[in-house]
Amino acid sequence: MTHTTPAPRDFLWGAATAGHQIEGGNTNTGHWLLENAPDTHVQEPSGDACDSYHRYGEDMRLLADAGLNAYRFSLEWARIEPAKGQVSRAQLDHYRRMIDTCRELGVEPVVTLHHFTVPLWQYQEGGWYAPDAVDRFRFFTETAAQILDDVSWVVTINEPNMMVNQSEAKIDTEVGVNFPGPSPHASQVIAAAHHASMDVLRGLGHVKAGWTVANQVYQAVPGYERERDEWGYWREDFFLEQSRNDDFVGVQSYLRTIVGPDGPVPFPDDVERTLTGWEYYPEALGHALRHTRDVTGGVPMIVTENGMATQDDARRIDYTTGALSGMASAIDDGCDVRGYLHWSLLDNYEWGSFRPTFGLIAVDRETFVRTPKPSLAWLGDLAQRGVLPRAEARPEAEAVFEATVAPVAAAVAS
Repeated sequence: MTHTTPAPRDFLWGAATAGHQIEGGNTNTGHWLLENAPDTHVQEPSGDACDSYHRYGEDMRLLADAGLNAYRFSLEWARIEPAKGQVSRAQLDHYRRMIDTCRELGVEPVVTLHHFTVPLWQYQEGGWYAPDAVDRFRFFTETAAQILDDVSWVVTINEPNMMVNQSEAKIDTEVGVNFPGPSPHASQVIAAAHHASMDVLRGLGHVKAGWTVANQVYQAVPGYERERDEWGYWREDFFLEQSRNDDFVGVQSYLRTIVGPDGPVPFPDDVERTLTGWEYYPEALGHALRHTRDVTGGVPMIVTENGMATQDDARRIDYTTGALSGMASAIDDGCDVRGYLHWSLLDNYEWGSFRPTFGLIAVDRETFVRTPKPSLAWLGDLAQRGVLPRAEARPEAEAVFEATVAPVAAAVAS
């Protein structure tokens, strides 16, 4: 049974996207080079993606018409600075028009400066391993700041913990979680870039800024709490620690990871999984919020991503109901949560394939026709009423945990 309770006052209700995943034609990035290399491991290139570079107005109107009041989107560094030190005024104007369109529709823009992709020139110089990476990102932030005069919420870098582990593992596109990394060196460089960006944004005087961290809800096989904490530090907690003096931290939650003596433990074959192969575990969001609060010391949080890859939109609503219920309980426990941005607004390019469909809106790959799903209206209705769902706990979640740790316990006992 599900009932509702009031959401926090002035709560941000919305959805999120990323430039490379929806704009199309992002040809001047390292990702585009990798997607189209003759020996690429990528299943399919991003190509035209959702053509949102030209159709962003339609996307924003669908969001606003549904009753949502916030839209998170990213600026493409490769478009704004196509060559090192060379700034495109036209591209800055393009992203300024996106901000203006949000304002015209009564939608709060949540602007992300960096969402995984770097310009080709930066990629060729080593990406986050380039000797001047921090200075380059500071310069990009200063450039982007020219169009942020009425933007209140800015994300500096999206999921740095995922990027760093990818870099160490020599994985150049996102293929999942729990990469073989991590790289303390790259982690510290990207943290320095974040702090440099924060300094610029704080100088504007009106911006609330932070970065987003992918929270993987590390749970321990009983007796292996130390191994869990060691596994998670450079994959998550280091990055949360960097947020302690920020205006907010973005919490991005999809799943949990159960850690035993040798790292993550595989789930049983009969566990319900999403199209990305992850366990169906909506409870993750509540855990993620509490863990983030505990590590940061109570920095305000925005759920900047949460969702489920599925072709069954009713199941998406089920998942989101459970996630929002967990968020409501975390708020009851003292978590300062300022908003919820669903991933994603559109069925988009998921870093190698269009097959995982996270969107509240379907996009025809040939015609680009947008078709809102029932989940969009459902989420918009919650936003308009200003309420959070409260769902009963799922005993299945605990049963999965027990089934997952049982083989580990048996192996240790033997």
